[in-house]
Amino acid sequence: MPGGRLTQQERQQIGLGLADGLPYAEIARRLDRPTSTVTREVMRNGGPTAYRADLAHRATERRTHQRRQSAEPRGRQTLAQPHGRDAEAVREYEEVFAAVLMQSGLSNKMMSRVLVCLYTTDSGSLTAAELVQRLQVSPASISKAITFLESQGLVRRERDERRRERYIVDDDVWYQSMMASARATAQLVETARQGVGVLGVDSPAAVRLENIARFLDFVNEGITRSAEQAREVLYANAKPEADPDEE
Repeated sequence: MPGGRLTQQERQQIGLGLADGLPYAEIARRLDRPTSTVTREVMRNGGPTAYRADLAHRATERRTHQRRQSAEPRGRQTLAQPHGRDAEAVREYEEVFAAVLMQSGLSNKMMSRVLVCLYTTDSGSLTAAELVQRLQVSPASISKAITFLESQGLVRRERDERRRERYIVDDDVWYQSMMASARATAQLVETARQGVGVLGVDSPAAVRLENIARFLDFVNEGITRSAEQAREVLYANAKPEADPDEE
């Protein structure tokens, strides 16, 4: 199996494979590359619908040049990785994860990077200063990203023993986020039904709004119920079984 970076010709083959609707595994097989290599290449360069071989090649050359520059001693150090992790593999994985989050609807790249940084930290929490150090961005960028993520229920804030504000993700974060989304959808349902009365119950516009409300209400109810059931099951499975000798 060949190693090293993808060539421009291989990127062109990836682009052709995507245009033909081939799955990542089949494209990887034709290139004799790991599927993860193709997945990472596509997701870090716009995703399957926006991937362009020439742009991806230039972007990779640019990133390589930037890494070489940052490797020069200028007071910017690579953070040590725990558990024997490969720092380069972690960095590349974080790029892919951030790209997937963006495709799933997260607002922008900085917010995705902040969230991924928190997810991939063993403690699940970082201060603003730690995020600035890890992502090499301004405090203002971190503050803006955190404000949005918190509004979506994706992170929460706490004060640690040193009175520093920490931003935290935990096992409950996606449940809380889905509940926040459900509340927003419920508001949309209510607003659509208000329009029915304004436009006249029997009018085509009112019928359209009522259909929107019914659809969203039905879907929202199912998502909420599934989220609550999943939370109960996962939390129940995480609880240690009682010792019969203690009963």
